[in-house]
Order: sequence, then structure tokens, then C-alpha cells
Amino acid sequence: MLIEFLEAVFASVTIFMAAYLLRHYVFTVTALKNSQEKRQSYVSKNLDYTPTVSILIPARNEEKVIERVLRRMTELTYQKDKLQVIVIDDASTDATGKIAAQYSKIYNYITVLKRDKNMGGRGKASALNAGMKYATGEIVLCFDADYCPQKDIIEKLVKEFKNPKVGAVQGRVVVLNEPQNLVTRLVALERIGGYRVDQEARDSLGLITQFGGTVGGFRREVLESLGGWDENILAEDTEITFRVYLAGYRIKYVADAECYEEAVESWRAYWKQRYRWAKGHMQCAFKHSMNVLKSKKLKLIEKIDGLLLLGIYFMPVLALFSWILGIPLFVLKFSQWIPALWMIVAVSLYSAVGNFAPFYEVGVGTYIDGRTRVQWLMPLLIFTFLYNIPICTKAFFDVLASKLNGKNSNHWDKTAHSGNGNCYITNHVRILKR
Repeated sequence: MLIEFLEAVFASVTIFMAAYLLRHYVFTVTALKNSQEKRQSYVSKNLDYTPTVSILIPARNEEKVIERVLRRMTELTYQKDKLQVIVIDDASTDATGKIAAQYSKIYNYITVLKRDKNMGGRGKASALNAGMKYATGEIVLCFDADYCPQKDIIEKLVKEFKNPKVGAVQGRVVVLNEPQNLVTRLVALERIGGYRVDQEARDSLGLITQFGGTVGGFRREVLESLGGWDENILAEDTEITFRVYLAGYRIKYVADAECYEEAVESWRAYWKQRYRWAKGHMQCAFKHSMNVLKSKKLKLIEKIDGLLLLGIYFMPVLALFSWILGIPLFVLKFSQWIPALWMIVAVSLYSAVGNFAPFYEVGVGTYIDGRTRVQWLMPLLIFTFLYNIPICTKAFFDVLASKLNGKNSNHWDKTAHSGNGNCYITNHVRILKR
């Protein structure tokens, strides 16, 4: 009886993993199909729509990168009389505030909000909520301090808000310091799969397009109606994504609105960042899964996609569980159909689980982008997946412990940036003009 029960559990886990396999296969085919279609350039659309825009830049100890993004703010092609830039100096102990203040003195559309040690350091959501109180624009956009947007990115993003059903927008993230080392190269591959394929397909199929926390923003009235960002969730971007959809609005992905990020440079930094993402995402799953199921504003296909999106960081944990459960069943050969299920597990592990960049999504993404030389690194993605197993497993047990003891043990462990991305700025993204 016990063996039959364990086999049934293993079969259920396998079916769940196969669902992700099918899901990402559909995303890949959709993105590939879309790449063959001609799209109307943003230049020809909605040029008469120029709302006032507030840009929030939360920054805590970002002296090595803050000048890069502020210099780009001065080079944006959007009308400066309709632009407001708010730098939230979140209790920095380095020269972040001083550098921002220098720009504020020169450019009247740049202001600095200084948070002391009593109010600051509580995480990105807290900093954004503080900055939101001073924002005056009809559209509120967000950029992390280590990011370098295109000069015309505001025009590309805000044009989508002419559609009243659009409550938020999301641009594409591209790794700036990709050539630095193996870690940055693998992160770049993940970003290609996640944004060039995954986000593109979500938008095209009318599913749950995710706000990524940066390189995007909100219609101000929508953001205010939602009460801003949830400061009790580490993945504030995923959390507010679902509140936008549950409120009846859509998030539009703008693939040609590119912004260049300084990716983590070491496996230790990768662990800290992905642990925060995994834990926060799992918190969102506990908070919103039932809301998604009960929602009268989401279609059935959106509910299914939403639940799969909420569960994505549980997949490495389920993969570990499938090994622990399935290996003894396979070795002892209790059933003839266990080997067949293991074939599905093997394919799913390599192709469809982990984060937002499954193996073949990366392959198609690099193909669409014409990045054939980086494809030789793709087999190494199995190591990032294996690395995500202990990361997500720890996050799962930490979230579970907080649910059981009723204590919120959130600690915002920010990503440190070295500023090494500056040396990789090429002619088409150059901003450091001397």
C-alpha cells in the first residue's frame, strides 16, 4: 500500500513538471513565430500622447553606479518639462547622496529624497513608497540604480498607457557586463530566455505579463488605488503584478524598450539575489493563489498561467523531492511505468524547470537575437539549475517556518554593484561622455 502511494505521489509530481515543460514549449514556439512577423515601430504610434512622468530611483550605497544612471537621466529625449526624477537615498553610508545632490543642483527636474537610518534600509518596496509620496507624474516609472536605459525609453514605455486597460508596462532587461566572467555570462543567458521569449510570449498570448521591478512602471491612479508596494513581501514586483491583474488591468511588455543592468558577478552574490527572489515569490504564492482562483476578472487561461507563474520557484524543490522519491522506486523497480516517468523528469529538469529561462527558451532567444556565439554556454545552464535547488529549498523552508510561527523574518539583502559595467558600454549604449 505504501509503495502504491509513493508511486502515485511521484506520478503527480511528474505530471506537474510536465505541465511546465508544455508551457515553456508553447512560449518558445510563440516567440519564434512572433520574431518572423513585422512589427510597427514605436516611432509611428501615439506620438501625441506625452503624459507627465515621474521616475523613481531607489538607491542604497550605490556610489559606484549612481552617476551612470543619473547621467543617462539628463540625456533622455523625453520632454524635460514633463519629467520628474526622484532619487531615494535610502540611508546610504557612502557618497550616493552626495553624487545625487550634485545632479539635483544642476538639473531642476532631479530631486533627492534623503532617508535617515531610522526610516531607511527596510528594502526596495519601502523606498519606492517613500518616493511615491513626492511623485507628481501621471505615469510613475522605476529604474534600479545600476541600470542604464536607452535614451528614448520613456517614449517607448509611456505610449502603451494610451490604452486605458493598461495599468503597467515592462521593458526588456539586458545584461551590460556580460563579458566579465562565467557568472555574468550565464545570467545574461537567463535574461535572454526570460525576456526575449518568456515575457514576449506572455504578452502575445494575453497571459500574466510580469512587472520585473525595474525598467517599467504604472499608471499613477492605478498604483495609488493599489496602495503602492507591499513592504512585507521580498518580491514586491511579483506581488504588485498580481494585484494589477486582480484589479482588472493589464501589464504590457515592450520588447524594444531596452535597459542595461549590471548583473551579479559571483556565485555568492547570485545566491543572495536568487534567494531573495525565491523567498519573495513563494510569499506571493501563499498570498495570491486563492485570489487568482477566485478572481472574476481573470479568464481561465490567465488563472492557469498565474498559478504556474506563482509556483515557478517551487519547481527546483519539487525536482529535489522527485529525486528523493523516484530514485528508490526506479532502482527497486516496483513498477514498470516508473522508468517512463523518469524520462519525463529528465527532460523536464533540463528543459523546463528552474527560473524563467528554461534551456530551449534560451536557445531560441539567442537565435532570435542573433547571438549564436554564446550558445556554446547553454549546456552550463544545468549548473545554475542545480545551484538553484539548495537556494529554493532553503527559501521554501524559511517561508514555511515563518508561516508556522507567525513571524515575518524578512531581511532585505541588497545586491552589491561594483561599477564594472562601465567598461562594457559600447557605442550604441554609451553614456559616459568625458
